[in-house]
Amino acid sequence: MNLSSPAAVIFGCAGETLHDRERRFFPRVNPLGFILFARNCCSPDQIRALTNDLRDTVGRVDAPILIDQEGGKVARLRPPQWREAPAAGTIGEVARRDREKGGEAAYLNARLMAVELTELGIDVDCAPVLDLPHHDAHDIIGSRAFGNDPGMAAFLGRKACEGFLDGGVIPVLKHIPGHGRATCDSHETLPVVEASRKDLENHDFAPFRELLDMPWAMTAHVVYEAIDHEHPATTSATVIEEVIRSHIGFNGVLVSDDLSMKALSGDLAGRAMAALEAGCDLALHCSGEMGEMEAVAEGARPLSSQSTARIELSCNMRKNDKAFDFKENISILNELLSHV
Repeated sequence: MNLSSPAAVIFGCAGETLHDRERRFFPRVNPLGFILFARNCCSPDQIRALTNDLRDTVGRVDAPILIDQEGGKVARLRPPQWREAPAAGTIGEVARRDREKGGEAAYLNARLMAVELTELGIDVDCAPVLDLPHHDAHDIIGSRAFGNDPGMAAFLGRKACEGFLDGGVIPVLKHIPGHGRATCDSHETLPVVEASRKDLENHDFAPFRELLDMPWAMTAHVVYEAIDHEHPATTSATVIEEVIRSHIGFNGVLVSDDLSMKALSGDLAGRAMAALEAGCDLALHCSGEMGEMEAVAEGARPLSSQSTARIELSCNMRKNDKAFDFKENISILNELLSHV
C-alpha cells in the first residue's frame, strides 16, 4: 500500500455521489480511507463510481473502503440489488446442530460477501461480531453475534475471517474486547460493565484472544469498571495496552467505533485525539456531516509508522482466490441454512 502520510482517520460521505465540499475537503485532510452506509448505496454501478471517486480524492487507488455488511439486521447492501445475507445468530444455530456445517456456513457466507464487496470496490468489512450476548444485556448485539459460547464464537469467527480473506476482503473483529454485557445501546449512552476482570478474561475476551492473529479489530465504547472505571475502551490506554494488546495479544490494526456515538463525551476533535492517544491506530467517523468531519480532522494526526506497518501487513493477508463459483456456493449455503 502506498501510504503518503495520510491522516489516521476513516470518514463517511453524505450521499450517493460526492459534493463539491467533499471534493475539496478529502484531498486537504487526506484520510486513510472511507466507510459506506445505506445512504451511499443505490446500485452496483453507482457504488463503483463512488468508490473510484473517493480514492481519486486522496490519490491512492488502494485507500481502504469499509462497510458494515454483517448480514441480518446490520447490512448496508440489501435486496433486490443484493443477496439477503443471514445473521451471525442464524449461522450459530446451524453450528449448534452440527459444528462442521456451521463452520462451512460461516465460511461460505463471508466468501460470498467478499465477492459482492470486491465487485463494488469495497475491501474492508466490519465483521464478524465476536461479542457474547449476556442474558440481561441490551439487544443491540443479539442476533448479530454467533451466540454466547466463547469457543463456538471463536470457531465461527475464524471461519468467517478465512472466507473474507480468501475473497480479498479484510475482516474487522467487533467489538474488542467485548460488548456482550452492555445493558444499554452505546449509540445512545455509555454502557458500564461491572463484571470482574477474571470473568471478563475467561468469557468475554476469550473469542478475541483466539483470533489475535486477525488483521483489524474495532473497539467497544464500553467502560469495564474492573479495569478502567473512567474511560470506555476506545479512549482507555489501560484497556488498549493491558487488555487488547497484552492479554488478548492483538497486534493488528485497531480502529475506533464511530466517534459520533453518544457513548463518548467531549467534542469531536477531543474524541478523535483521545482515541488515537489511547492507542487506536485509526479514528472512525461515520455520519458524513461536514461540520463534524472538520472537527474530527482537527483532532486527528498523521498515521504513525507503527500503524502504517500494521496496515501493510493486513493488506498482505488477503488472498483473493478466483476459483470460486458464486451461484453454486449460494446453493450450498442455502441448503446448510434450510434446516434452521
